[in-house]
Amino acid sequence: MTSTNHTPLDTAVLGAGVIGVSWAALFAAYGHRVALYDISNKAFEALPDQLEQIRPALAALGLQLDISLIRFTTSLKDAVADAAVIQECGPDRVNLKQELWQLTEQVAPLDALFLSSSSGITTGMQSKRMKNPERVIIGHPFNPPHLIPLVEVVGGKHTPASLIQQAMNFYTSIGKTPVQLHKEVPGFVANRLQAALMREATLMVKWGVVDVNELDNIVTQSIGQRWAINGPFKSFHLGGGRGGFRHFLNQFARGLQLLWVHSWISPVFFTPKIKRKLLKQIDGSFGSESISELEKERDQKQITLLNLFKSRNSTHK
Repeated sequence: MTSTNHTPLDTAVLGAGVIGVSWAALFAAYGHRVALYDISNKAFEALPDQLEQIRPALAALGLQLDISLIRFTTSLKDAVADAAVIQECGPDRVNLKQELWQLTEQVAPLDALFLSSSSGITTGMQSKRMKNPERVIIGHPFNPPHLIPLVEVVGGKHTPASLIQQAMNFYTSIGKTPVQLHKEVPGFVANRLQAALMREATLMVKWGVVDVNELDNIVTQSIGQRWAINGPFKSFHLGGGRGGFRHFLNQFARGLQLLWVHSWISPVFFTPKIKRKLLKQIDGSFGSESISELEKERDQKQITLLNLFKSRNSTHK
């Protein structure tokens, strides 16, 4: 994730929340001119500090953040009038996104790329009020977008393949790892995987098998490390020994399926009781630390991991 030769673009980021500010910083670090839009000036009060907090992380990845490339505006028309790329980062509320895309379509260039950071709302739902709903493409990042490489890219049923490719090319040009999904599902892929793991994590705490700290330690010291190198399928393929995934299926599929069946008869809900249990444990541990310090620690570890992968990839070229 280092700076490369590229053509500066006029980009618009719609929504100055955590995701929007992170995207804006990354776009600017790649030399793009960024219009950061929000409906209220109050949304911009903390922006200088937020951008300064992001600057060191980008610098550690070889990117220089020029804050002068980012301008703030409460005018949607002003934000998107000359934009080649529009990254929507509003709250995940269907009505809000429908209205925002409807208005954006009226004032944006006809060839502007419409990208949504939504973590679960499909393009079909977002674009219902548009004249050309096929323009909206999901470009779902992981938080924070300026650090986590993945972007899930998926269009609607009638989105031209050429538009999908434009989105893929754009994200690649800013150092991301875009992965095209072949069809839309609520929550997309990465969040559904997170939800499955969080379900089991909550169940283990609910049953008293572990507390939240022990659960986190188990993940970071096992599957977290394994999946940072190989995903679940390749990991299980290697777990099958010389016989690979075929041997894994022969040896372990039945046991795994029993856990799946057991999951169906052990429903997990965030009841008031389990909420209190989780919050009590978290407040008694890392919940007592400031969010900014926890974010700083997270980002430093993420940068170390990214730079390690970058170094190894360059060595093996």
